[in-house]
This record gives sequence, C-alpha cells and structure tokens, in this order.
Amino acid sequence: VQLVESGGGLVQAGGSLRLSCAASGRTFSSYAMGWFRQAPGKEREFLAAISWTGSSKYYADSVKGRFTISRDNAKNTAYLQMNSLKPEDTAVYYCTARMGAYDSLWSTYDYWGQGTQVTVSS
Repeated sequence: VQLVESGGGLVQAGGSLRLSCAASGRTFSSYAMGWFRQAPGKEREFLAAISWTGSSKYYADSVKGRFTISRDNAKNTAYLQMNSLKPEDTAVYYCTARMGAYDSLWSTYDYWGQGTQVTVSS
C-alpha cells in the first residue's frame, strides 16, 4: 500500500484544514488507518485511527472534539478534518495503515505516507 497525503498548509489559529490520504492498491478497505504528527524536536504523536469499515474511531485526548477522522473505501481515501486549530498543532502530519485492528502505537503501523506540513499561525 502506498499512501500520499495532501491538504496541509498555512492557516491562522482558529481555522480549519482537511487532510486527505490517497492509498494505492485494491485492498485499502482491509486496512485500519491512522494519523500521526511530529513537530520538530518532539516525538511522533498519535492523533486518530479508524477501523477498516469506518464504524469505529479512536482519538487522542489532545484532538478529541476538534479533529475528525473518516474514510471513503470507494475512493481509497482517508481524511482528517481539523477544526479550531492552534499554533501547537503545527507539525508534519502522517497517514498510516495497518492490517487488522487500529492502534495508537506508531510502531505497529506497516505503511506511511511522506507527510504533509501543517503550520498554524497565532
């Protein structure tokens, strides 16, 4: 599975962005998907994950209520809708995929996108 993120950019605090993750391959619907981010000098941080059916979702406390993960298996695409963005949300955002159930540990994911930069100005 190859993953390509898009939708990052520069936004003012309080604004919104929607990240997309386009996946190649015909088995996208078999993979749980996750979103992580990494800011300079910080560890990779789990944000959200979604089951292969899309029926189950899990969020980190830091983004719960502000970010929404979703997927469209017909389009082989996962999304991360980010609202009420804060300067501390500035980071490179990564899309990930793994077989089986979703997880919050980055080391359990098999496939990663190249990342997309999100910068939130104050």
